[in-house]
Amino acid sequence: MKEERIIVPANGYLMLFIFLLLFFGGIASLIAMRSPWPAFAVLAAIFIAPGFIMVQPNNSRVLLLFGKYVGTVKRNGFYWVNPFYTKKKISLRASNFDSERLKVNDKLGNPVMISTILVWRVQNTYKAAFDVDNFENFVRVQTDAAVRKLASMYPYDNFADEGHKEDITLRSSVNEVSEALEKEIDERLSIAGIEVLEARIGYLAYAQEIANAMLKRQQATAIVAARHKIVEGAVSMVEMALEELGKKEIVDLDEERKAAMVSNLMVILCGDKDASPVLNTGTLNH
Repeated sequence: MKEERIIVPANGYLMLFIFLLLFFGGIASLIAMRSPWPAFAVLAAIFIAPGFIMVQPNNSRVLLLFGKYVGTVKRNGFYWVNPFYTKKKISLRASNFDSERLKVNDKLGNPVMISTILVWRVQNTYKAAFDVDNFENFVRVQTDAAVRKLASMYPYDNFADEGHKEDITLRSSVNEVSEALEKEIDERLSIAGIEVLEARIGYLAYAQEIANAMLKRQQATAIVAARHKIVEGAVSMVEMALEELGKKEIVDLDEERKAAMVSNLMVILCGDKDASPVLNTGTLNH
């Protein structure tokens, strides 16, 4: 495969001086000498004129001579090249691409909406100009394909009730997912001479048809986890209370009274609402 070749053309200011000398000198000679020969100087100046090019910072010009690749001008400045060269402009500046929101299935088969933000730039002008048909459209299509593949590799989130907890998820493992996405896109765009500067998830959510159900599921998971912590704390507090009552011999509790006390404490500590005190003037059985 032919690689990029960097060239530095002739100084444009020198050729501009020659152009002005031929053009205005030829016109002046035509008027003064009244001879057709100075007209060739004017024609030579007209021939020179299409060869002037100006390359701005972070831009390039790919030069072709009758379909043959000659080289690429990357150094900014004012130059002159062969007037028969075809000059194709390719920007070397970093470009930002925000993909459309795609509906894809994650590793567990749940439909999710996902988009990516990509920062890229052309590194090899030969590949960008000749190895693909349209490198900008190539970037868009391959980025969408990489996002679809990435989404199918990881679940959206972890759920304890599914029994196969994943270490990396789309929602929580932002750095790991971004690195995998950047690597995947970079491999795809290398054929077009594109360098990936950054790739990350720009939007991520469940698809509309399951968003409400998944929200309820997340809420239920959070409630169960909170209840689990509350019960653990309540059991510890009840155990501590019984132990302290036994050490200080404040009251002598038999098994029945212990069971009643444990039941009351668990209701108070684990209940959603404040407990209403009840005054018992009799025994436990009356």
